[in-house]
Amino acid sequence: MNNMLNYAEYVKMFIGLLAIINPFGVIPIFISMTTDQNSAQRSKTINMVAVGVIIILLVALFFGELVLDFFGITIASFRVGGGILILLMAIAMLHAKTSYIRQTEEEADESIEKESVAIVPLAMPLLAGPGAISTVILMAHKSSGVAHYMVIALGIMLLGLVVWGVLRLSPWIATRIGATGINIFTRIMGLILAAIAVEFIANGIQGLFPILAAGTNAG
Repeated sequence: MNNMLNYAEYVKMFIGLLAIINPFGVIPIFISMTTDQNSAQRSKTINMVAVGVIIILLVALFFGELVLDFFGITIASFRVGGGILILLMAIAMLHAKTSYIRQTEEEADESIEKESVAIVPLAMPLLAGPGAISTVILMAHKSSGVAHYMVIALGIMLLGLVVWGVLRLSPWIATRIGATGINIFTRIMGLILAAIAVEFIANGIQGLFPILAAGTNAG
């Protein structure tokens, strides 16, 4: 039995997760937090951020549903909750701001004091935060089977590579496109994210209230 989704679905998943992580939007924060680091230290930080993002999302992929089952949370209610969470992030991105869901002002101030900022706050919650974790869990639930999980895992590792590449090029990107260019890209990602969030919420509501799905199909 083929438990794989079609190619377009996996591409959509990858783009959606890329929009949520939005490594370009983290460039100004990354540069400010690594100003005092030399080249070797910055390279180490970048490597740790990329590996941290991959590990966090892989844990969500393989163990996220077990957590939901443990707390007795249905996937339909999680879709609605995750969709609202992602929608709030999308609204912040459309205003070219860092959502408080990712990091509060207190956490930002505290992170300045830390010697290592690679895992907290860069890898989590700024990149692989609640929105990305929720999305990975919902993506995993779309199908079953080893192949399905392996394709998503491959996409997560590819995302980690994208994060690594963007952070490596962050000084060049910041110089060439500046804050305005980064904000434009962030707003575009926010628009894509808003559409994905609405789809999550709509599917979740249909799961919670099957009569709505029946009415839609009848129409």
